[in-house]
Amino acid sequence: MIILSTNMGDIEIELNMERAPVTCKNFLKYCQEGFYEGTIFHRVIKGFMIQGGGHTADMTEKPTHAPIANEANRGLKNEIGTIAMARTDAPHSATAQFFINLDNNDFLDHTATTNMGWGYCVFGKVTAGMDVVKKIAVVRTTCKRGHDDVPSEPIVIEKVTIKE
Repeated sequence: MIILSTNMGDIEIELNMERAPVTCKNFLKYCQEGFYEGTIFHRVIKGFMIQGGGHTADMTEKPTHAPIANEANRGLKNEIGTIAMARTDAPHSATAQFFINLDNNDFLDHTATTNMGWGYCVFGKVTAGMDVVKKIAVVRTTCKRGHDDVPSEPIVIEKVTIKE
């Protein structure tokens, strides 16, 4: 279990090591290294998702480890309250950024092993703190340093706690 302590409250996440082992180990590595502390939720789209884990409050992107294999083909679905890896258009490009689904986003699920069909790998779910996720989901957003949907006031991950 991981607790993301933000300036808006705590979000508790249960990882699914059985269905997404590579992704969970990658996320845990970033947590253990303290990588996420001081990063922000930099993309908030009401009714869709909140994304974080890669930028500081001034929108500087943090350097990451190498990308990991996409495990979106292992059966987990992008449903309300699940956490998934963000990536570029390339299916196997996820590094540190993640998002929490605010809706059942089945169009993000794996459908085929093609560029368009790979989907976004779910690797866990929020088990406590959905009220915090919902508060983040409705903050005012703006454009900042070439990025859309950035919260006007930074939503900072202040601390990450790993519980066995």
